[in-house]
Amino acid sequence: MVRKEVILNYIGKILIIIGISMLTAIIWAVYYNENEIWSILISSAITIATGLVLSFIYRNNNELNYREGFAVVSLGWLSASLFGSLPFVFSGYFPTFADAFFETISGFTTTGASVLKDIEALPYSLLFWRSLTQWLGGMGIMALFIAIIVSMGVRANQIFRAEVPGPISEKISPRIRETAKLLWITYVIISAVLFILLSTFGMNIFDAMCHTFTTMATGGFSTKNQSIAFYSPVIQWIIIIFMFIAGANFSLYYFAFKNRTLKNFYYNTEFRFYVYIVLGAAFLVFIALNHYSGMEERIRTTLFQVISILTTTGFATSDYEKWGSLGQTVILLLMFIGGCAGSTAGNVKVGRYIIILKRAKIELEQMLHPKALISLRFGDKVLSNSLIINVLQYFFLYIFLIFTGTLILGSMGVDILTSFTACVSCMGNIGPGFGMVGPVENYADIPYIGKYVLSILMLLGRLEIYPALILFMPKYWKE
Repeated sequence: MVRKEVILNYIGKILIIIGISMLTAIIWAVYYNENEIWSILISSAITIATGLVLSFIYRNNNELNYREGFAVVSLGWLSASLFGSLPFVFSGYFPTFADAFFETISGFTTTGASVLKDIEALPYSLLFWRSLTQWLGGMGIMALFIAIIVSMGVRANQIFRAEVPGPISEKISPRIRETAKLLWITYVIISAVLFILLSTFGMNIFDAMCHTFTTMATGGFSTKNQSIAFYSPVIQWIIIIFMFIAGANFSLYYFAFKNRTLKNFYYNTEFRFYVYIVLGAAFLVFIALNHYSGMEERIRTTLFQVISILTTTGFATSDYEKWGSLGQTVILLLMFIGGCAGSTAGNVKVGRYIIILKRAKIELEQMLHPKALISLRFGDKVLSNSLIINVLQYFFLYIFLIFTGTLILGSMGVDILTSFTACVSCMGNIGPGFGMVGPVENYADIPYIGKYVLSILMLLGRLEIYPALILFMPKYWKE
């Protein structure tokens, strides 16, 4: 039985956290003497007040049950995006609510797709909030919620598993609240290191903070129209390293620090495959970029774009639509992969491809030995058939949703290349695509209904489909 009052109570608490986070943008509005201080204050007041009302009216001490966990995750992310768009709506810099909502959900889901044609025209306070939405969404709004709220009960595990990306969620502590807290601490520490490096090597404090948020979240929002191409090669190399770091499982960093060893990276099957993909794709792109005269620039551009697209960050230092067929093909294929489970990256994830490939190998072996019982191992774990089926079904739904979105956008008159890659990019939480939504373009000219369609794909991609789709089953609410 789904108790709506319990769900609304938790959503209210989530909105309070979002509203308080929103207030931090006022610091920059005051510092730069911007008029947006009022739009942010009003937005924050509405968000916090709504959260307080929901928490008070539906206050209870009941723990979430299995089904309610899915609703809190899905509706919590949707509510955060709706109320998080208020500063953009009240500021007047976005012509329609569809644009403001698209930008906000792109932020929270760390997609990085934007409708802004002139990013630098946006006030500093709104640029900060735009970047902060990505940082909050990177490690997960619900993970932060679990880490802060004490009275979650045993069903915190259900929320954590529904939000943390990847086929296998690793706990670094027996208590799920402790796991969420340690992951967020790790996230904050690495973010602090990146901020220090960026501010030391040429970025001002504001840009360093915003790009720290969007790099660690593998989000891709920048404060500059030229994205990271605006900055020096040293800054670009720093971003390359930290995009790669953010694309790996954050539990590996925690254990590396705790045990004072890097062996867990080497023995982690998914991380090794992640490195192989980076090296293989970089080799092919390096060959494709034979028109670059400088070796350092060629290597830097290659690694930057490969890691940016693979980790679904979406930053750009080069227009890959001008590269040629080999380079473009590699970039397109990377748009279907993503980072590791437990990272801030979106997409299908490296771990799922390992499972799919190993399952395909087992099928071939069983054709030769029909009576053989062959287990599928992932690292030191033997995976159950139910988990394998879940991965295969997820991959099918993932592709099906991309095709469905492409069909809808195509029916609105959007060309096939733009329609397909926009859906691939939004479903994979990447940002740029090809055509009208290429690395030097944006989503401003997508029809407003199409923006809502892509917004739904962003949310489905970030929540990995199941927690959101289950809410559309009539049995979910009735039984």
